[in-house]
Amino acid sequence: MRTSSRRWIIGLCWLTVMFDGFDIVALGATIPIITGAAHGHLGATVADMTFVSTISLVGVGLGAVLIGPISERIGRRMALMLCLLVFSAFTLLFPLMPSVALMGVVRLIAGIGLGGCMPIALTMMQESAPAGRKAGASTFTMTGYHVGAVIASLAAYWAHEHWAWLFYLGGVLGLATLPIMWFRLPETRPTAVDRPSTVAEHRSGVRDLFTEGRSRATIGLWIAAFMGLLLVYGLNTWMPKIMELAGYPVSSSLIMLFVLNAGAVLGLLVGGRIGDARGVKGTTLVWFGASAVLLGLLSVPMSSVLALNLVILVTGVFVFCAQVLVYAFVGYTYPRSLVATGMGFTAGVGRLGAIAGPWITGALVTAGLAYPGGFYLFAGVAVVGLLAAAMIPKPRPIAETSEPRPVEVGG
Repeated sequence: MRTSSRRWIIGLCWLTVMFDGFDIVALGATIPIITGAAHGHLGATVADMTFVSTISLVGVGLGAVLIGPISERIGRRMALMLCLLVFSAFTLLFPLMPSVALMGVVRLIAGIGLGGCMPIALTMMQESAPAGRKAGASTFTMTGYHVGAVIASLAAYWAHEHWAWLFYLGGVLGLATLPIMWFRLPETRPTAVDRPSTVAEHRSGVRDLFTEGRSRATIGLWIAAFMGLLLVYGLNTWMPKIMELAGYPVSSSLIMLFVLNAGAVLGLLVGGRIGDARGVKGTTLVWFGASAVLLGLLSVPMSSVLALNLVILVTGVFVFCAQVLVYAFVGYTYPRSLVATGMGFTAGVGRLGAIAGPWITGALVTAGLAYPGGFYLFAGVAVVGLLAAAMIPKPRPIAETSEPRPVEVGG
């Protein structure tokens, strides 16, 4: 693969994943404002915004499950651009909706587009990565998610009651990225139409994830992804509100969200390298275990804001990288012909955890049990994630075909 082609893949896939992090934190950071007494919007309640965030993640899950087979038919490149177009257009529409119900509909459709972005971006990165560098490729790509989350938390701190500008910003940047993708993003896997007709290729599907001894790995990956995304979305959606309930002002809770995601970026830069060098399974177990301990520690009241932010920073290092290492597992577990399908279904089932996280945490907020009960819940979830990762067989080297060459296409 040419160096220039891989650079465009890295940059554009990273940018695509950045929109995912920006979007979820933009919504989470605006919930206290939209539901607040001073700057409430459409009379929305916490229960209303729990519905909006949940239906959005239903769309994300649908998009993730559907995108694997679609990308096999139309190509990774076109699938990614289509998903980004749908997400960006409906993100722009979200603040303009005149009712909570229509806000939910728009978020559902935007979620379908967004849900397809991450699995395809990760698949493209893994397909273009050198052998033995799949974990590093995955974790580096996912730093984009947390950079987006950091940008959203800072933008929310600046915008405050002008929350609509967060969604205008996300939508405009997404649309502005599309022309660059059209001209510069190469294809990493030819479609069935482009492959030589002399090669009879099996069309992979969900059934193949359970054949040839893959059942245990598939189930373990799905459970670990579910638990990992429950943590990611539960924390990023409701942490500002939880910390507000713990007695901190909204401005301080937004800074804590920034610190959490800054720690995530640091963890991803380190975790992928360790996973490739030391083994993805052992690294994933350590990361989930450390997450459980640190999340439990956050349930303890701390008088020092500096100490609290330090614990939050280190929590971010482990919690979010643990989830991404599950995606790296996919690249090491399945043969190349099955990676896109495996990634899509792992991400799709994981997104059920992304739905459950905000919903369960929102229920705890409504019941007045979110602090410290939310952190007890999160610590237990991390333990289940550890046990699921432990049941996945240690990946064995998979025979690779020739190194993928991106197909240069453009408008």
